Amino acid sequence: MTKPPNDLPRYRVLTGPDDEAFCRRVSEALDQGYVLHGGPAVTVHGEQTIVAQAVVWPEPARSSDRIVGFVSAGSSSIVGDR
Repeated sequence: MTKPPNDLPRYRVLTGPDDEAFCRRVSEALDQGYVLHGGPAVTVHGEQTIVAQAVVWPEPARSSDRIVGFVSAGSSSIVGDR
């Protein structure tokens, strides 16, 4: 799938109380094909812990991004096709 389902945006920030429902929302996004973007942000409001997690839709791999080859010991350059 090249686009997110249900016309969802490629970038989303999920927020809410740190509870099972929030974890299920993040898990659902992962099941749809989103990937985590960084770690969660956590804050406390009164006695409630609030979390935020960004998720992004992965870009399709391009053949020009593929590196074939090896790095030899003592060398900082890549040898092979790019």
